[in-house]
Amino acid sequence: MNLYSAAQYFSFVVIVTVLVKPLGGYVDRVFSRQKTVMDPLWIRVERWIYRLAGIDPAVEMSAGQYATCFVVFGLICTLFLYAILRFQHFLPWFFPDYHTTPLSPDLSFNTAISFSTTTTWQAYSGESTMSYFSQMVGLCVQNFLAGAAGLAVGIAFIRGLAREASETLGNFWVDLTRGLLWILLPGAFLGGMLLIWQGVPMNFHHYLAASSIEGVKQVIPQGPIAALESIKNLGTNGGGFFNANGAHPYENPTPLTNFLEMLSIVLLPAALTNTFGRMVRQPRQGWLLYWVMLFLFTCGLGALHFSEQHGNPLLHGVASRQSQLQSGGNMEGKEVRFGISGSVLTGIVTSNGATGSFNAMDDSFTSLGGLVLLINLLLGEIVFGGLGTGLFSMVMTAAIPVFLAGLMIGRTPEYLGKKIGPRENKMVVLYALACPITILTLTAIAVSTKAGLAGLATNSGPHGFTEIFFGFASSFANNGQNFGGLSANTAFYNISTAVAMMIGRFGMAIPALVFAGLFARQKIAPRSIGTLPTDSFSFGFLLIIFLVIVTALSYLPVFTLGPLLERLLFKI
Repeated sequence: MNLYSAAQYFSFVVIVTVLVKPLGGYVDRVFSRQKTVMDPLWIRVERWIYRLAGIDPAVEMSAGQYATCFVVFGLICTLFLYAILRFQHFLPWFFPDYHTTPLSPDLSFNTAISFSTTTTWQAYSGESTMSYFSQMVGLCVQNFLAGAAGLAVGIAFIRGLAREASETLGNFWVDLTRGLLWILLPGAFLGGMLLIWQGVPMNFHHYLAASSIEGVKQVIPQGPIAALESIKNLGTNGGGFFNANGAHPYENPTPLTNFLEMLSIVLLPAALTNTFGRMVRQPRQGWLLYWVMLFLFTCGLGALHFSEQHGNPLLHGVASRQSQLQSGGNMEGKEVRFGISGSVLTGIVTSNGATGSFNAMDDSFTSLGGLVLLINLLLGEIVFGGLGTGLFSMVMTAAIPVFLAGLMIGRTPEYLGKKIGPRENKMVVLYALACPITILTLTAIAVSTKAGLAGLATNSGPHGFTEIFFGFASSFANNGQNFGGLSANTAFYNISTAVAMMIGRFGMAIPALVFAGLFARQKIAPRSIGTLPTDSFSFGFLLIIFLVIVTALSYLPVFTLGPLLERLLFKI
């Protein structure tokens, strides 16, 4: 690892760590309705929205009501976006000469669900498919709404764990509104200004036609790119304006924009650990979760850098070592503007969260590099993760080692002074089983049917198997990254990945909200000598070991059929 790579990784970790506390405090003040610097700008707007929508902000909801509003809101957003996509050729800023990819019913269905669940799985090329109206009024608006909805669920989940003898978790519409006005809109505006400063276009111009030196005609797309680019990262969505996503110079022109975009993905999910500690009035609990996330993050960063810097062992006679004349390593599918370290940082940040904003082709990573990205997806968004969803994913996962530790000493498991009884355990088990059951079932169907195997356009064998498995893992994690060798724009994959997206979004949020509702009804019991300290180093170590073992037990057979077998074949 050279000095530049080490400095980039170190700077990223330090900046995130330094900003966790102030950002976490700001988010806490926003949702507890304490005074913030944004109040003079948004208080009147908030009141106007409530009057217009007929919302009483003083009325709170039970876990069931909150979950129902979350699901209904997601379905309404899906139908709204589906209508825009189906009729975009009748709407403004549609260029029939350049927007030539037809939006079939199944592709529109898949895309609508994709953006309303923050997955932003793209089985299409943005510049040749989506009009400016679809990009801004359809996709960009959904990036705001879906991100704010996920944040609202995360805050409601924390409230449930923090409250005592309460039947409610807050008001979904109030949390949605405050997340939009106080957090996402200001953040997206600031991020958009920084991107425009760095050269990201923001216009509604017609596509430009130019001729290269060789006389070949070239079409240069234009559009409101900075607006979409900013919120896609901040809202942990990831859908690119262009097919190349973050590798396109219009979306990500410089190493500085790459660094800033990765920060915008991580900062809010990381800060929610501090918000969690503040709201449950146990700051050490929040820091414990953050340090576990950071440890897993740095392990993935080191493993991916090692695999990519050593290059592809099948390329004999090619110098893959770093020198003054070349960056070395596996540069296939990577941007020379960012090099190994820029692509590695992006790969780890995006695969750990719900943001598939890649700047290098995942399909071109080494087999072990692809395995690192795959493991991140299968961990279930626990390392920072999506906006709001990452925090409750980590806590729901942490409840399992708490339960196991309680069994070892013959004591009813407790977390934050509350019992994890039979009903709470049912929600935890339902949450834990949803991921492997969904991904493994859909993968098995795909690899055993003609419709599923037809998507393998360029690869077969273990790499082709990994492409299919990675696609469903990414869809379930509401991430959106994919291996380019999988041709996913077919009725089979448009429908099957949409099913995975919906289960990954609603099938995970509902058990988490019910779990929080059950916790909210309990009273906090005082600590005793038998209480397991869940803010200690030993519990953090237990949590990490549990995550490694459970992931291995759930998916090791699949790994051996995919990336591990591919790596072993290198020796033949």
